Amino acid sequence: MVLEKVEGKLLWEPSRQLQENSNIKQFMTWLEETRGLSFQTYHQLWKWSVSDIEGFWSSLWHFFNIQAKTPYDEVLEERKMPGARWFSGATLNYAEHIFRHDLSEEIAVIYETEIRSQGKLTWDELKKNTAAIAEYLKSLGVKRGDRVVAYASNIHETLTAFLACASIGAVWSSCAPEFGIMSVVDRFKQIEPKVLFAVDGYRYGGKDYDRLELVKTLQEELPSLQKTIIIPYLHEHPNVDELKNAALWNDLIAKYKGATLTFEPVPFDHPLWILYSSGTTGKPKAIVHSQGGILLEHLKILSLQMDLKKGDRFFWYTTTGWMMWNVVVSGLLTGSTILLYDGNPGYPNYDTLWKFVESTKMTALGTSASFLTACMKAEVKPKEHFDLSHLKSIGSTGSPLPPSGFEWVYENVKEDVWLFSTSGGTDLCTAFVGGTPLLPVHAGELQACALGASVKAYNDRGEEVVDEIGELVITEPMPSMPIYFWGDENGMRYKESYFDVYPGIWRHGDFIKMTSRGSCIIYGRSDATINRGGIRMGTSEIYNALESIPEVVESLVVDLPITSEQSYMPLFVVLKEGVQLSDDLKTRIKQAIRQNCSPRHVPNDIFRVEELPKTLNGKKLEIPIKKILMGTPVDKAVNLGSLLNPEALQYFLEFKKNRDGR
Repeated sequence: MVLEKVEGKLLWEPSRQLQENSNIKQFMTWLEETRGLSFQTYHQLWKWSVSDIEGFWSSLWHFFNIQAKTPYDEVLEERKMPGARWFSGATLNYAEHIFRHDLSEEIAVIYETEIRSQGKLTWDELKKNTAAIAEYLKSLGVKRGDRVVAYASNIHETLTAFLACASIGAVWSSCAPEFGIMSVVDRFKQIEPKVLFAVDGYRYGGKDYDRLELVKTLQEELPSLQKTIIIPYLHEHPNVDELKNAALWNDLIAKYKGATLTFEPVPFDHPLWILYSSGTTGKPKAIVHSQGGILLEHLKILSLQMDLKKGDRFFWYTTTGWMMWNVVVSGLLTGSTILLYDGNPGYPNYDTLWKFVESTKMTALGTSASFLTACMKAEVKPKEHFDLSHLKSIGSTGSPLPPSGFEWVYENVKEDVWLFSTSGGTDLCTAFVGGTPLLPVHAGELQACALGASVKAYNDRGEEVVDEIGELVITEPMPSMPIYFWGDENGMRYKESYFDVYPGIWRHGDFIKMTSRGSCIIYGRSDATINRGGIRMGTSEIYNALESIPEVVESLVVDLPITSEQSYMPLFVVLKEGVQLSDDLKTRIKQAIRQNCSPRHVPNDIFRVEELPKTLNGKKLEIPIKKILMGTPVDKAVNLGSLLNPEALQYFLEFKKNRDGR
């Protein structure tokens, strides 16, 4: 099956009923009734939200009825980046807002894994479990500001541990159990945790991975640890005799059954959790987000942009090592049921995730662009085999979804589904361009900038451009921007990460085009751009061109300068099993790039590789590979502990050696 690349093609329009019943329409009505502000279109509302930012964010505070123990003195003390201080004086608790819905016997969580059959927790059960773990943490002396970490899977116990941690004002951080030991140490050692939650192992793709030996090593590497709680997951009765100061999850739930859940009020800018940059070229940055900033931002993005309500069933395929896990947890803020899946979504085949959609009566499916394009290339047709009548929306993130991926969804999943591609970052733990139920969907485009996100495209001179590719910048502060990096005493690493190019303006590191109708197109990382003969192009444009070649599973392209006038551009492709890189296939690849990108971006050579090296979050290593091929030593070009498959680098080291030997 070959789908044409038709960027900008109209694929879907929201029904009048969807628009009128949406949360964002209710918000607009509320603004008119309470603030005297009238907006006829989404874009009018957005423009107000990024010009009167104090008015916008304070309106969210009241619209969502934020429960503060003490009121705020000022919405925004200083309108600057970095250094904006939001809602000073206010004290609140994120977890209290999770449990403020009166839904005790309703389902809060539905979960399924490769080990466990589908199960569920009511809101009352989740609250009781959270109370038990919170009481246990308090018995250990864990208090406001202490760090609690998890080396655990996307299961309900991990969710419970986080909520318990947040309820007492402790600071949470997690890594997925597929992370290698040094990757975990690089992250957790920076923040000196007091307590560790860990699974005894996990199953992925039908294969079991024991983790107790790694937990033992982790205990040795983290001298600050006082207690380790093992969650039985791979084994019913894991042996923890060789671990120091270890307890079993089930014993704690039983011992502290009947505890009452209370909530520690903390300042708006008190740390909630610590996320990490990919750490491909050095130690991962420990990014700290605030309780209040995440509470407001996630209420906005989930309720107003994704339109989640009570009765919805919200899912995003993720692990605990990716920010989308944190977003899924926040789905509970809206009163929705959240769905957790742990395992390989393509095992034993691509039907697995679609079966989960059907069996859970999922209303909102979130996944990656790579999963959707993999289903497309495997010629999966979910609508022919599964009941998807409950499914209202599909969100895609992780990388740009090509136009062909959009069309595949409407042809093979559901013709009336709201498909929104979305883009943001771990840095803000949100999407700043993405979906809205008020606007149409065009192939290859993100519908609009998110409310409160002053996103613009800048050219090389720092000027705003429309209908041109430019640097993605954010020109006004947002509450979920990091409050700081852990251990960054003078804030220099924070400033260098986002404000080194445009002082006072957040430079995200992506290429974006803002269309004249207000939609956006993401073109990949700006530091991976390819400039051939004066024509700049994001690598994602080349990858999108290859979507029409069914034999190509994945690709990676780099441009290596030879002189100021010349460069060498090799393309590396992963092919379907059994497919050879024939001259005919090379010709078709080059034709696709020539026709869809430009003749100047046709690669000099094409090479087949077994796999591409990726970060633990599954992102391709474009810049590190370029550095290695230009002669940078491996240990300087990439942090091996940050890689999912470091052995995949060997091909590129051999490639460099052979090229030098010509």
